[in-house]
Amino acid sequence: MATGILFIISAPSGAGKTSLVSELLNKMDNIKASVSHTTRASRPGEVDGINYHFVSQQQFVDMLEQDAFLEHAEVFGNFYGTSQQWVADSLASGEDVILEIDWQGAAQVRQLFPDSTSIFILPPSKQALRERLHNRAQDDAEVIEKRIAAATEEMSHYIEADFVVVNDQFDLALSQLMAIVTAQHCRLPVAGQEALISDLLS
Repeated sequence: MATGILFIISAPSGAGKTSLVSELLNKMDNIKASVSHTTRASRPGEVDGINYHFVSQQQFVDMLEQDAFLEHAEVFGNFYGTSQQWVADSLASGEDVILEIDWQGAAQVRQLFPDSTSIFILPPSKQALRERLHNRAQDDAEVIEKRIAAATEEMSHYIEADFVVVNDQFDLALSQLMAIVTAQHCRLPVAGQEALISDLLS
């Protein structure tokens, strides 16, 4: 059985990463998103085990000591981590996996999975980023200002990715994201097509 492909998707807060990934998962088969562990409080509408695994700081520390995380990071005072065992098992079963993580986590994962595909999502402008953060109405003004201040530093790491998608028109950005996922299954060596290629060349 061919192993799945690991897709790493990074973006600053407000770039629309979560909405794009959610719609991609609705439209494509045999691909799923990793559910991160986090110490931050859940937001309205978020469900434990679906959006995140919400854990206490002590639980997170215990998992760290057990080397349970593929990557982990502290973002705005909260900790986030990706289960190493879950990712490995999913890929081994032939399913593609999407990791929605920041640039620091992406760098950690690329070292462990050099065959992964890294995608960076950018907003069409800083003004659009500011408007999206305000329109979300999920954070207070102080947190929004911190997110905007951090965005420039985050976006400077776009160069480390394999692909860049600018989320200006949602449908276009979604189609570009889906095209990247589809194209990666056509790269050489083409896993799972060994028998066909052997027959064609015999």
